[in-house]
Amino acid sequence: MHASFYFSSATMAFLAVAGGLAMLVGGGEALVAGATRLARRLGMTPLAIGLTVVAFGTSVPELSVSLNAALQGHPDIMIGNVVGSNIANIGLILGCCALLAPLHLTMREVWFELLLVVAGSVFLMFCSGYGIFPRSIGILFILTLVSYTVFACRNTMNGNNRAPGEIETDPSPLPLILVLLLIAGGLALLSQGSSLFIRGAVDIARHFRVSELVIGLTLAAVGTSLPELASSLAALRHRQSGLLIGNVIGSNMFNLFMVLGLTGAIRPFALSPELLHRDLPVMLAFTLILIPVLHRNGGTRRRHGVLFLGAYAAYCISLV
Repeated sequence: MHASFYFSSATMAFLAVAGGLAMLVGGGEALVAGATRLARRLGMTPLAIGLTVVAFGTSVPELSVSLNAALQGHPDIMIGNVVGSNIANIGLILGCCALLAPLHLTMREVWFELLLVVAGSVFLMFCSGYGIFPRSIGILFILTLVSYTVFACRNTMNGNNRAPGEIETDPSPLPLILVLLLIAGGLALLSQGSSLFIRGAVDIARHFRVSELVIGLTLAAVGTSLPELASSLAALRHRQSGLLIGNVIGSNMFNLFMVLGLTGAIRPFALSPELLHRDLPVMLAFTLILIPVLHRNGGTRRRHGVLFLGAYAAYCISLV
């Protein structure tokens, strides 16, 4: 009787995680589809869409899961989700896409965004040294991202850095009301899916006696990065390297400045010393390696995909 109940509770936890992930992926897809169509109506370039609308939209699952985790008293899942997602975005998602096809993007086009991601990572390492992410840093992070978004959108709408024919047109335009319904439906799925996912992830951690930090760095991180993977593969099929790499870099920027910023502004949270010794240096290293790759090669090649995937696999093995 006891064994049967134990098995049943574990099965329910896995079903909750699977159901939550399905809702997160579906919600992320609906949100990205609606937000991208709205951005195209405004005449934004593919790179700008990737860095802002698509990146922010695909990172909403991380925001939803992280806020729920922090408010429910599970800060390790929250911070693990953010750090693990940033590592997975470059190591797993960009690695897979680079392995499938060369991606063309110059360092000049994304140097400022990479600089912001590096600065945010260093700030987080500094906070980790003190063991807490204070409300003041959270507010600073939010203001930084809001300022960047306003600047990027204004720069795009003014036509700066826009090549002829670079504007992405919508091949199947939808009425504005349907676009707005897509966005609203996506947000609703993300909200409900994150709550279901958190309950299942916490139960799994207890069942297998795995720390919530490791669950956040692996299961939650990869699960909430599925919308990034889906949108990146779609961009790869349409040969939109700028949209793809912009999505990865923009998602990492959003995870740091908005997810951590908003969570910290609402409720300051503790940071495990383990992060500073292992996970945060890995996250920073994955970002830094993009700088010479883009600067010297004007994009990524298949050998870089092998490098990213190999490094990510080694990191996952170190967690286990």
